Amino acid sequence: MKQEKLGKEAVAENLSKMEGWVLAEDGLSIWKAFRFKSFVEAFGFMTESAISAEKLNHHPEWFNVYNKVDVTLTTHDSQGLTELDFKLAARMDRAAAGRMPDHLK
Repeated sequence: MKQEKLGKEAVAENLSKMEGWVLAEDGLSIWKAFRFKSFVEAFGFMTESAISAEKLNHHPEWFNVYNKVDVTLTTHDSQGLTELDFKLAARMDRAAAGRMPDHLK
């Protein structure tokens, strides 16, 4: 089922509740850079996030190098941001919480 694209106000409201997520200039996606203690922690984050993505049937665009994972979320079918993007972002934040060094939280 196609998700309804969020308006600018709804995007701003959702984004205000999210720490570290940045709205792309075109307003069609959100982005966050996660940094972890090690590759193992980064991979654990990706594994947990992949399970959440499967449950939501909503998959991130991400890039991993050693302890770094850069994530972009958008809903391609809706050509912008939907509730699914913010649900997955919140789940990814929870997955990262115990894995990130204190100075990066």
